[in-house]
Amino acid sequence: MAIRQPVVSVLGHVDHGKTKLLDRIRGTAVGDREAGAITQHIGATEVPVDRIYQMCGPIIGGKKFSVPGLLFIDTPGHQAFTSLRSRGGSLADIAVLVIDIREGLMPQTIESIHILRQYKTPFVIALNKVDTLDGWMPEPDRAFVIAEKMQSDHTRQVFEEKMYNIISQLAQNGVFADRYDRIEDFTKAVALIPISAKTGEGVPDLMLMLIGLAQRFLETRLEKGEGLGKGTVLEVKEVKGLGATLDMILYSGTIKTGDTVAIGTSGAPLITRIKAILKPRPLDEIRDPQDAFERVKEVNAAAGIKIACKETDGVIAGAPIYVIKNPKDPAVKAISEETSIKIETQEKGVTIKADAIGSLEALAYEAKLAGIPIRKYGIGEITRRDILESSYGNDTYRVLLGFNVSLSKDAEAELEHQPLQVFTNDIVYALIEDYTAWMDDSKKSTEADLRNQFAFPAKFTIMPDHVFRLNKPAVVGVRVLAGRIRVGEVLINKDGKDCGVIKSVRADDGTVLPEGKQGDEVSVAIDGVTVGRQINEGDVLYTDMIESGYKVVSKTDLTEDEKITMQEIVAIKRLTEKFWGM
Repeated sequence: MAIRQPVVSVLGHVDHGKTKLLDRIRGTAVGDREAGAITQHIGATEVPVDRIYQMCGPIIGGKKFSVPGLLFIDTPGHQAFTSLRSRGGSLADIAVLVIDIREGLMPQTIESIHILRQYKTPFVIALNKVDTLDGWMPEPDRAFVIAEKMQSDHTRQVFEEKMYNIISQLAQNGVFADRYDRIEDFTKAVALIPISAKTGEGVPDLMLMLIGLAQRFLETRLEKGEGLGKGTVLEVKEVKGLGATLDMILYSGTIKTGDTVAIGTSGAPLITRIKAILKPRPLDEIRDPQDAFERVKEVNAAAGIKIACKETDGVIAGAPIYVIKNPKDPAVKAISEETSIKIETQEKGVTIKADAIGSLEALAYEAKLAGIPIRKYGIGEITRRDILESSYGNDTYRVLLGFNVSLSKDAEAELEHQPLQVFTNDIVYALIEDYTAWMDDSKKSTEADLRNQFAFPAKFTIMPDHVFRLNKPAVVGVRVLAGRIRVGEVLINKDGKDCGVIKSVRADDGTVLPEGKQGDEVSVAIDGVTVGRQINEGDVLYTDMIESGYKVVSKTDLTEDEKITMQEIVAIKRLTEKFWGM
């Protein structure tokens, strides 16, 4: 059975060494040519199996693989990974999560783990920058299992401490990992490969793990698809002499110059014809090649290529591209279904926007996990219309969440006049956290406003031997049994009789308190009663609630004890008013 090379995506936090790792594998310096040395565009590199044999020399023995090589994708961030899909799943067959051994898990690391889980993509972990550990003695391109034996006891101890700290962090995020050479069952643990992208140490171990795992666990997925080509658009770019071109990954079948293709857009699929196919040479980079592209007439999967088409209007990153026989080919309908967005909406909820289909789905996925309902969604920058449409409805959901998108100038101007909260972030879980933190603060301030306006359910008992003054006002020591008691609240007893008004709440040392909370023992001054007449030691008194206040307060988040106390107050009120609160 012929199998294609697996597509390997490289993810991780910014500056943890993703591009430097690929530069080491390729023998290039793409990272140095990037703006600020940070990856700005998606790249793809083909690494033939012969290169892997060469790199893995001392640790590979005489082993041979039927996998023809590895096709690496370098992304400018986890959000790009979400937009690169094939047949509704992840384009990547396997992923490498790069983690800086000194910094451990960072926000984008955790985000990448979330996304890998969502797409059910198998992955390994490259634990980078081991060469920076105290006392490390480097040697270029040496296998880690050899390099470790050459280090001092002190350096090995430092390494183990750092590694196990990261293994612990991973476990806290639901990932059970161990050093690759200590794993017996790779279906139960994620392989952790210590490397230095700078010196190349450990990179042979990583390459051997990737190709070995691909051959052992992904053979069925890697069956070479015969027939018409299927791929995914990486990016749309202008190239001098060619005009608009598409960088793409061909993951199945064959594509030829002159083929008719259907490509996903933000609307109906675009049907056009291929004018030219350009292929980077092995170990070169589709994003920024050192050598000129090779113009070819035909390419078989899997491959990273650049194509020029007669038309490219409306094509979006992450869109499927299929070779078709004619405009009525079933593949056109399949593209429409694949690019259609299937997100569950509700009558009341927030608006979400993202830069691509995959990232929109990632945001919707995390929102659902967090219990956040969605009313509207869309792709692209936040517009004035988005602001207007999201400003109506329940105050709780006058919110717009934007993942990796910005606001248009018109939207910014309109936002100043609308009661709308807009949160934007390029990390999904951070965006969700921003929203939930705001919601918590909003609930607290709303509850505080309501507590100032209405009495909430509360009760306290007058403690024995804690009468400090009989009347004008009566001062007694009490234990708060449920809720909170405040100055100004009217009190009633279990028979519904008036028991005065709270004039002050004080601590043992006489300090004036804003309130007494459940479990507190405080002294309370009560005006309008006399101890021994209206109230006595051991009595349980309740805050008196008005009917309109009860109806408002009953809709707020109360504790279980407050709910029980409110039921008791309702029962007391209905002793004299049968339908009170109904």
